[in-house]
Amino acid sequence: MEPKRAVHPYPVRLQARLDPQLSRWLWLVKWLLIIPHLIVLVFLWIAAFVLTVIAGFAILFTGRYPRSIFGFNVGVLRWGWRVSYYTLNGFGTDRYPPFSLHPDPDYPADLDVEYPQRLSRGLVLVKWWLLAIPQYLVVAIFSGGWGGGHVGLIAVLAFIAVVTLAFTGSYPRSLFDLIMGLNRWCYRVAAYAALMTDEYPPFRLDTGGAEPARLTAD
Repeated sequence: MEPKRAVHPYPVRLQARLDPQLSRWLWLVKWLLIIPHLIVLVFLWIAAFVLTVIAGFAILFTGRYPRSIFGFNVGVLRWGWRVSYYTLNGFGTDRYPPFSLHPDPDYPADLDVEYPQRLSRGLVLVKWWLLAIPQYLVVAIFSGGWGGGHVGLIAVLAFIAVVTLAFTGSYPRSLFDLIMGLNRWCYRVAAYAALMTDEYPPFRLDTGGAEPARLTAD
């Protein structure tokens, strides 16, 4: 048998813990509870879009992503992931998401992106639209991203999970693992499209709450 060695994981790390004591019925009103978050996130996403354009020009001329902009945009992704996990794309916790861009090891959902020391000046012109098109097609299926009235696979699976929770008192672990893998795929693509990494998102479903360890043959 060939020896194995650990390889560098994908630079976008999305993780979550499934709360052991989820309410059977709170999920019915979470859409209402997150309205304050949605209002804030609208402005945060607008700011992140503008700053990503600025970062794109910085990368084009310097090969570097301005660290302050990078930190802000990672924070917006992190905030969005926490709200998403609390509601339609997970329902995996009853703990209300914090109004914060910063990491919180006590909260059951987190996201981080490794800061790149250098980025390709040429790729910045094509990766967010041309190279990412196959990934966008996949993510559209997962998230329902082709406009209003479309429900993504993640939301469907999360709904099945909480209906099961309502009637049995248990959130199916296998569904949690699959939902996490689908969310992980989507956020990797989001970070790639936001120019945060040159490493192309893998066409691979890494399931489970924690980022998987990668092993490969020497």
